[in-house]
Amino acid sequence: MGVVAVQGAFAEHVQRLRGLGCAVAELRQRGDLDQPLDALVLPGGESTTQSRLLRDAGMLGPLRERIIAGLPVLGTCAGLILLAERIEGTGDLRGLDAQAAAGRAAVEGLRTLPVTVSRNAYGRQLGSFHAEGAWEGGAADESRATAPGQPPKPQEQPGKPDGARLAPAPVPLTFIRAPRIVQRDPGVRPLVTLGDQPVAVQYGSQIGAAFHPELDEDERIYRRLLDLAR
Repeated sequence: MGVVAVQGAFAEHVQRLRGLGCAVAELRQRGDLDQPLDALVLPGGESTTQSRLLRDAGMLGPLRERIIAGLPVLGTCAGLILLAERIEGTGDLRGLDAQAAAGRAAVEGLRTLPVTVSRNAYGRQLGSFHAEGAWEGGAADESRATAPGQPPKPQEQPGKPDGARLAPAPVPLTFIRAPRIVQRDPGVRPLVTLGDQPVAVQYGSQIGAAFHPELDEDERIYRRLLDLAR
């Protein structure tokens, strides 16, 4: 599993994936993308900074090519912004100097996920908060994958016949100056919703999440990524 590690919350993703039994490579330069990878993670952080660092490292083009070719990818928060085909808004620019405000307005992303996102849509008043969302990705025991190459673990409800399905539990959500998914093309399906708003979506082998799954104990987003990598 490859975790893009140029900026942001990559260490937490590395820890979570290793906890699921995955071998993890931290991707910092163009040559790191030449190794065999089963899936990618684009972490949260500052999307403008990540975009610039990836461009300067010559990684944007190769990452896009690998994703278009079908390599499974999970983008969280800033990673979702980098995946999005369309980016609107700059969020709350109060208190930023002119250079920082101008930089926030321009993100050179990968543009592989057919959604529109609004950057920093929650602004500073709701910059960081916790909530519970609904899992829309199918029955909870459909995302039981372990690391690539390992069989899925059975998950049964105590007192129920073998194979009985668990009802999906609420998904804990941590948002940090989160983007909002404001439009999605046909074929992009919600994985997690908050009220009537999708906060995680899947399109083929791409998963985009507005929240930070690495900061909570729920593993379903990661296990869905591992399902795709099998």
